[in-house]
Amino acid sequence: MDVRTCGINLNHWYVVAQSREITTKPIEVKLWYRSIVLYRDSTGKIHGLDNRCPHRQVKLSEGKVVGNSLECAYHGWQFNGQGSCTFIPYLNSNLNGKFSKNQALPRSQIESYPVQEDDGFVWIFLGEKHLLESKQVQPMSIPEWQHLNYIGTVSVIDCQAHFSFLIENLMDMYHGDLHDDYQAWTDAKLKELLTTEEGVKGLYEAQSYYKIDKIWSISQLFFPRFRSLHPEPLMVNYCYPHWQSTLGKDFTIYCLFCPISLTHTKAYLIHFTSLNAFWRLHKLPKWFRQFIKDRLYGTAQTMLDGLVEQDIIMIEQEQQAYDQQLRKPTYEINPTIPAVQKFIKKQAEKESIII
Repeated sequence: MDVRTCGINLNHWYVVAQSREITTKPIEVKLWYRSIVLYRDSTGKIHGLDNRCPHRQVKLSEGKVVGNSLECAYHGWQFNGQGSCTFIPYLNSNLNGKFSKNQALPRSQIESYPVQEDDGFVWIFLGEKHLLESKQVQPMSIPEWQHLNYIGTVSVIDCQAHFSFLIENLMDMYHGDLHDDYQAWTDAKLKELLTTEEGVKGLYEAQSYYKIDKIWSISQLFFPRFRSLHPEPLMVNYCYPHWQSTLGKDFTIYCLFCPISLTHTKAYLIHFTSLNAFWRLHKLPKWFRQFIKDRLYGTAQTMLDGLVEQDIIMIEQEQQAYDQQLRKPTYEINPTIPAVQKFIKKQAEKESIII
């Protein structure tokens, strides 16, 4: 099996949007060859439906929310959150006796998808729903999102490449030269590699440029001259289908995946800076700490966006080279990469992928 043609295991939760993106105005999202419409109803609950009206197959994301239903822009057909047609405005129009006054709604049903809104993101499940009833599968937990001691930044990755290229990039800590001043660490050395039923974990030793232990420490994100190298453990964890990394106690990063096709991957990279070292801060009122957390949101935006932009260039070049030179061999000496590739193949074999 070629890892670059592997599909995804559908029996996992995938992120398709940030919570703040979803309002009562419907939007289209895409996840593994599916077009899905998301919207909030009058109670604020998010629904996910197959993005097509069964009447003429036009996109429901062009429509509008009416109460708790989604109305198609073309003919006004309305659908509830379960995908059932609930109203047609001209159903009982009578023209020359061709329509009965008691004509019933058509039994048109469109696919509805399980949706969860957790930790600032919208998660969708495409797999076997009985797994959700037994709670065998849960969205990845991001406790730092709500925790008052962590400052978050989100950058969107959108690259024209297979998702395996992005995972390999995230697990490979030997390409720091690409990132110049954006990189938080240098001189990584792989010390341990572990593969489990859940994923692949690599533990590196590295030299970190940042130490968040003084009130002015945040300035290190903006002024390289304030940085100084010191040793820190660097952990990367591919907990399928998502990714997590920690650099010492100061930084935690997540990458939440939304594979769109074999050659198109979207993901959300989330960077957290810890304020745990500032014990006096913890004694302040919660409302003030929440104010600080909200006020400092996006502090690492320039750094994170810079990293993403540079990585996308490389990842898309890898996909292009693969497309053009399918039979050309590649050479890899980092044991993390073949371990990740093997795991992706194993997950693909667990699910019969239908495109």
